[in-house]
Parts: sequence; structure tokens; C-alpha cells
Amino acid sequence: MKEQKSIAVIGDANIREDSEKYLLAEKIGRSLIDNGYRLVTGGLGGVMEAASKGARSSPRYKHGDIVGILPGSDPGDANVYVDICIPTGLDLARNLIVANADAVIAIGGGAGTLAEMANAWALNRLIIACRVDGWSGKLADQKIDSRTRYPDIPDDRIYGVTSDQEVIQCLKKLPRYNKRHKQVKRRESV
Repeated sequence: MKEQKSIAVIGDANIREDSEKYLLAEKIGRSLIDNGYRLVTGGLGGVMEAASKGARSSPRYKHGDIVGILPGSDPGDANVYVDICIPTGLDLARNLIVANADAVIAIGGGAGTLAEMANAWALNRLIIACRVDGWSGKLADQKIDSRTRYPDIPDDRIYGVTSDQEVIQCLKKLPRYNKRHKQVKRRESV
């Protein structure tokens, strides 16, 4: 049986349902499930809810496809579309867990999204950033720092996209992003 990859969708927690970001997150959530991925979010509102709602609307959706990693201890805080709710009680530290999905897709976002993107970068994850207002737009097509994460991927960066179709195309790079973080080690000065 083929492993179902977990893809995190992160971004603004407070947006209107008719906003560009909400509608894009909804399309991305649906496309992820349409293409056989599992969705991971922070389980709350905004982009997280929109992606979960979109995932639920996929004809390929099955119970267990939508995972919410909650910052608090109350499973009742999850949006109504989450299937598997993991209340961590870790507050902001839960962002590290979300960032360790097989790949991370950012849609807008503030400081929490920035932290998740930085963690995903340090954890060697594939990062896809939508070219919209917020940190995803600012970091699209950039490197977070000068480290060489994958010597065999010379164009390694945060990949900028504008649509759900581009996200799915970008996820084809996932097999090359196969390193897992081992531990923080001292680096020699250059």
C-alpha cells in the first residue's frame, strides 16, 4: 500500500469566507485530497478551516484525511471539518509539529505562519508559498537562510505559486525532499 503523505496548510487564522485567501485555501484543500494526500492544519479557523472545508468537499475524501494539531487542550476548539483532532496543550510550540509534515503550504499569514515556515525550512521540508499578502507572499521564491539543505537540488527554495494546480505540480518535487532533521549540531564558522 502506498504511503499517504501529510501536507500541512498554514496561514491567516482570521479571514473572511469571501476573501481571496479563504477561497484559495479551500481549493488547495480539495486538490490535496483529490490527489491522494492527507491534510494537516493547526485545526482552528481562517486558512485552516478553509483548507479543511475544501478537503471535505473532495469526492475522494474519506474519514481520517483531515488532521488538526490544536494549540490548546480542548478538542472542541477544532473547526467542524477536522476528522482527527490532536489537542496538544503546547500553545505556540505546536507550530513545530505542524511544520514537520511531509510538505508545508503557506497562504498569507503573520508571525505564527512565519515561525512555521522557518521551522519547516530547518526541518528540511518542502515549502510552497502562495503569492498573496502576508509572509507567504514575502518569502515566495526565496531561501530563508544561506544553508545548503539539498546539494542535489540547486534551486532549493520556498517555491512560489498562485493556484491550487501549481501547488499540485510543486508537490511532485516531494520525493526529492526526503531528508529528516536529526538534531541541531554545532557548525564551524566559515
